[in-house]
Amino acid sequence: MKLVKAIGVAAGLMLSVGAMAQQVSNTTASNPSARPIPESDILFKKTVWRKIDLREKQNKPMFSENREITKVIINAVKSGELTAYKTDSVNTPLTREEFMANMTPKESTGALSEEEIAAGFGKQDKAAEDDAWGAALDEKPAANAAPVSNEYFPKQLYLLEMKENAVFDKKRSRMYHDIQTISIKVPATLNPLGFEQNVGSFKMSDLVKVFRSNPDMAIWYNAQNDAQHKNLADAFDLWLFSSYITKISNPGDRALADIYGGGKKGLLAAQDAAEALIEYEYSLWSY
Repeated sequence: MKLVKAIGVAAGLMLSVGAMAQQVSNTTASNPSARPIPESDILFKKTVWRKIDLREKQNKPMFSENREITKVIINAVKSGELTAYKTDSVNTPLTREEFMANMTPKESTGALSEEEIAAGFGKQDKAAEDDAWGAALDEKPAANAAPVSNEYFPKQLYLLEMKENAVFDKKRSRMYHDIQTISIKVPATLNPLGFEQNVGSFKMSDLVKVFRSNPDMAIWYNAQNDAQHKNLADAFDLWLFSSYITKISNPGDRALADIYGGGKKGLLAAQDAAEALIEYEYSLWSY
């Protein structure tokens, strides 16, 4: 009887350990973080979205001339080194063609419609056809001519959106900013439709690999000391940038601007949200 009980207890322990190992394994594999925190160590978690305006003075080191963080990311996607995703849920990868389409301004091609052609627009008279200037304009480009690209320049894409998990790790007794994804946004001022457009979202774990493998380009520029430039991966670890909160996870999935209003009210709400996260950590140590 005792032997049967011992076997039952051992089997139960093996099943529970196996379930725990499976849980941690799945969490780590599916987590886009560069340093995933096991679910069993998490006492508190809130998902936070932040905007990073690379034009701000504190963010200029990430946006130095010819070493813009957007340029590093875009070049990595073009070379096949980095996978872009449709949204920050990072479930649906973008093809290179889809990514480049998002990099291209949505504007009219200037071609005439069938109705305009039928109405006579675009027709030239005989004199124009015989004109040497007209003939020059009608010439086809050479076969080896380089195609003209009208995609956005990396310098124009100055807006990033960062998704992070604000996590209190009970094993280490401290709060972590566990960055999940970085997204490149087309600013509303550049979009003819008047709203921000997502160019692509990227797993932080993938970005760290790209930054580490391109040390000469992926630089956080130290304006005070050329001998102390840092890698962009280290800059994110050390939080060497300025950002503001735009959304905290909530049942309605609503941004702070939708809840409290835009402009000054939205900025005050973002400041209050940042202070609330800090206050939560401090409150854990009060008795």
